Amino acid sequence: MKKTIARATALFASGAVLLTACGGSNTSTNTTSNTSTNTATNTSATRGVSGPIRIGIAFAQTSNVALLGQEGVAGAKIAEKYFNDKGGINGTPIKLVFQDAGGDEAGAINAFQTLINKDKVVGIVGPTLSQQAFSANPIAERAKVPVIGASNTAKGIPEIGKYVARVSAPVSIVAPNSVKAALKQNPKIRRVAVFYAQNDAFNKSETEIFQKTVKEQGLELVTVQKFQTTDTDFQTQATNAINSKPDLIIISGLAADGGNLVRQLRELGYKGIIIGGNGLNTSNVFSVCKALCDGVMIAQAYSPEHPGEINAAFRKAYVEQYKKEPPQFSAQAFTAVQVYVDALKALDKKTKISTIPLNQLRTELNQQVLAGKYNTPLGVISFTPEGEVVQKDFYVAQIKMENNGSNGKFAFLK
Repeated sequence: MKKTIARATALFASGAVLLTACGGSNTSTNTTSNTSTNTATNTSATRGVSGPIRIGIAFAQTSNVALLGQEGVAGAKIAEKYFNDKGGINGTPIKLVFQDAGGDEAGAINAFQTLINKDKVVGIVGPTLSQQAFSANPIAERAKVPVIGASNTAKGIPEIGKYVARVSAPVSIVAPNSVKAALKQNPKIRRVAVFYAQNDAFNKSETEIFQKTVKEQGLELVTVQKFQTTDTDFQTQATNAINSKPDLIIISGLAADGGNLVRQLRELGYKGIIIGGNGLNTSNVFSVCKALCDGVMIAQAYSPEHPGEINAAFRKAYVEQYKKEPPQFSAQAFTAVQVYVDALKALDKKTKISTIPLNQLRTELNQQVLAGKYNTPLGVISFTPEGEVVQKDFYVAQIKMENNGSNGKFAFLK
């Protein structure tokens, strides 16, 4: 049986801090304060949903987490256009409502409260970080609003409640693949150094998996170095690790801090293989470590080359707009929107959505999401009754930087 995690109780009771949304170029609606909404919400709860079907997107568009959140925004926007061009929900368009979840728990809580109470969305995609999900998802659970995580891979996310699911495969499945790929590339690896951001729930969860995998592969864990996602100077930790003479270094952090750590390790003379965790799984890391990103290996839950009509369409739209291959976070955000669209279509064929009161629609949508099977850019996926994604295909890529040291790509290993 699922258990609701209530880590956000204190923040919720005292009122979440309102964060300022980013300039507006990445949002289809403006972020406003969450006030005077009870009357409107109560009214909408007793009548059918009219007009475009509103789906909430709660990604980081400001803070150091924006490097990841903005990729989610890009994927969601491509999904909005793609599915509306195909007729929306059996003729009714969808409308994505964006709220900036920032980089901390308070930002995610505020975004969820606004989407649920003011914007009256049928469901939410987000937030960006697992750390935020443990605080914000219980709010949606209490309101009985479905949530689909598009980048939350820490242990325990689906167990937050029966209205919580995710299309981002858990780190326990994805992370070990990169260690095995590193060993295939260099069978002589014996000594491993691990770094992780101790102030982030996902990175703490991910490093546990990495460290377990290291031991299962018969390797020696020579040092574990901790840092904060807000750190910029890693000279002490990097020097300590290099002095332990590792053959392999594994980093669980975000794009900004993780990229800086990669750069400083290389500048201090480390020449061995570096594995980056899921937080570095973004082309935005290229601008942080530049030429020194070259060679970093990262496990993937998405490949632009995955066969299928919908992935081809998604890839084409992304390349046309951004002039580069789509990253995993964009594909997962697209997929999360698609799951809602496909589930809403199935509901609408049974009973017209316009006749279903909002509260009832949210509950029925959640049930339909968990019951469905979806052909997505990630491949065919479904969900366990607890909301965990069931996915078949996974990959490992290696960063290949161009000679200019600024542009690069993820080269998928065979």
